[in-house]
Amino acid sequence: MVQYWGIDLGGTKIEGAVLDESRTPLVRMRIATEAPGGYRHILSRVGKLVQKMADELGSPLPEHIGIGTPGRIDCENGLLKNSNTVCLNGNPLHMDLKDVLQAGVTLDNDANCFALAESLFGAGRETMQRGADVAFGIILGTGVGGGIVCGDRVIHGAHGIAGEWGHNELLPDGEPCYCGRKGCVETVLSGPSLERFYTIRSGGMWKSLKEIAATTETDQAAAETIERLVNGFGKAIAQVINILDPHIIIIGGGVSNVEALYSPAARREIETHLFNGSLDIPVVRPELGDSAGVIGAALLTVGKSE
Repeated sequence: MVQYWGIDLGGTKIEGAVLDESRTPLVRMRIATEAPGGYRHILSRVGKLVQKMADELGSPLPEHIGIGTPGRIDCENGLLKNSNTVCLNGNPLHMDLKDVLQAGVTLDNDANCFALAESLFGAGRETMQRGADVAFGIILGTGVGGGIVCGDRVIHGAHGIAGEWGHNELLPDGEPCYCGRKGCVETVLSGPSLERFYTIRSGGMWKSLKEIAATTETDQAAAETIERLVNGFGKAIAQVINILDPHIIIIGGGVSNVEALYSPAARREIETHLFNGSLDIPVVRPELGDSAGVIGAALLTVGKSE
């Protein structure tokens, strides 16, 4: 039986899945990343999860595995770059994972994996089947990333950074970003950034983003935080649409659960900055839940595990 193995390597969790020929998960598992343990420890955690899935299935270890990672592989030197799990940066992650797993590895950015899974098998499925050819998948979570799917494949670009809208400038002289610049989209729209903004506005109180979104009627700081999200998202995503003009935008990650992103006010905010004047495409939630990334990672092996 053909199996497609995938790993979604996140900053706080590592998720694994094995799909059958119909792309149905046979097994899904998660373990903590334990990123403070450092680069080599994270590699060992990936190996441990793959072994656990093989034990659960009673099958041998895979010959090929797809892995979604934060960051991207530098096309010139093969080292990982742009990861907000910073201990991964500057390391030959692709080669080291091949050594640890003793298997072929296809590695891609986690936002690309999300976009691939959702556009072909999730929220973008019907749109793409009707003849649309471009989908933009967004990760709004601990970080902000994006992936472009054209037809049935991910677009990587000349530098391997296609879709990285999270590091366009949104606020001149804004908050410092781990990438070395200031005011990046990620420093405004990521979950931790929104929670920090709320803490400042509330005079030191902390709430989770879920709590913030639920208390906008009674908490002025919460209302200001969600307004910041809607306004910043509208401006930032309009810039992407002006260049890419996708047929559908799919929002994933923890911030995607904020209802205000799908409101008429949010669409009007996008239109304010849109060259077209009106927003004529759907902006939707994901359908595959928080496992879209790992499903997309497994899909990277299609044609290689057969």
